Amino acid sequence: MSPFDRMAIIRVILAAVWLISTGLVSAETLAGQVVGVTDGDTITVLDANHEQHKIRLSGIDAPEKAQPFGQRSKEFLSALVFEKEVDVHWHKRDRYQRIVGKVMVATPKCRESPCPKTLDAGLVQLTAGLAWWYEKYAKEQSPEDAGRYEFAEHEARAKRVGLWVDDHAVSPWEWRARKHAGDRDARAELYSATDRRYSTAGK
Repeated sequence: MSPFDRMAIIRVILAAVWLISTGLVSAETLAGQVVGVTDGDTITVLDANHEQHKIRLSGIDAPEKAQPFGQRSKEFLSALVFEKEVDVHWHKRDRYQRIVGKVMVATPKCRESPCPKTLDAGLVQLTAGLAWWYEKYAKEQSPEDAGRYEFAEHEARAKRVGLWVDDHAVSPWEWRARKHAGDRDARAELYSATDRRYSTAGK
């Protein structure tokens, strides 16, 4: 076997390992109509059997509703996908049992019937500056998608579009961590105040 043939086999093996490790080898496609938009990265899809599926857009994390641009991100996604037919390419569910996948939709200007679904909704959100690339889960994307998502965020930052008008924009995962820490502190203070009250009453 020549060195060239050995390298070709190694490349094939590495590609197969990557597919298996990311779960893309068993990827599925869910087709249906979007009947709900929860926020800038979560939608509800109704399939042909009239079953609803909660979908978390893969590769992005949009601002929480209480964050700056949270409502705008939701509205922008709604304008793109609400009441539209979509294809969801997915291979996993998250801890809330939501399907995590890439949502493909037709371009708004399409006049064909049926319209080809060529727009990646998550990528559009990033390009508009209304979501962060979720780099933490980049390994669950194909290298091509991860590269496109990373580039889209960098371009949005450079152009200062959407939430990037703020040089100190707080990512959703940081915001959630701060909120959870604040909730813990508030509970601790409540328990402490209750203990003091009972201690005083017992004297």
